[in-house]
Amino acid sequence: QVQLVESGGGLVQAGGSLRLSCAASGRTFSNYGMGWFRQAPGKEREFVAAISTTGITIYADSVKGRFTISRDNAKNTLYLQMNSLKPEDTAVYYCAAHTFGTFYSRGNYDYWGQGTQVTASS
Repeated sequence: QVQLVESGGGLVQAGGSLRLSCAASGRTFSNYGMGWFRQAPGKEREFVAAISTTGITIYADSVKGRFTISRDNAKNTLYLQMNSLKPEDTAVYYCAAHTFGTFYSRGNYDYWGQGTQVTASS
């Protein structure tokens, strides 16, 4: 089991920045690829970014160049730096531990946090 707890969400004006954190406990954090997903009201949960155990990163086209995913294995923590936020980035953001297959599919993640709300106002 891996327990994940997100923090760092909040209300920010469009163009602003936020940094999300995801604290992991339980099994060895460094053994897992990790991802961020988000879910806006009335929409499906969608992929945002992921980082492999070796530090390779991938991003959804909608956030490429604005968001940066990183990890600190010594602190068992995953991060998402979000810059130039837009109103369409408003959603609940979830971190998840990847267990098999492609990083883009939420079905390939077995462990999820409870989510943190991000609101970018226009």
